Amino acid sequence: MNILNVPGSEPSSPICSAKGCRADAVWVLAWNNPKLHTPERRKTWLACEEHREHLSQFLGVRGFLKDVVKLEDWEEPAP
Repeated sequence: MNILNVPGSEPSSPICSAKGCRADAVWVLAWNNPKLHTPERRKTWLACEEHREHLSQFLGVRGFLKDVVKLEDWEEPAP
């Protein structure tokens, strides 16, 4: 999985998933849509400090947000 969030390239550091943001990511927001994904599946968005709360709220009100973890502490679940 390309956690760096840029298809087809490998930037020097992961960037925020917020639209138009190019700030370094600090947070991993793990989520899933229960209508589409099995319960154990985790999709990820990355967030900078400025956008963490906004992206968390967006996923949270939909019932999708499962976990928010510092990028440095993120361990991708085994397949």
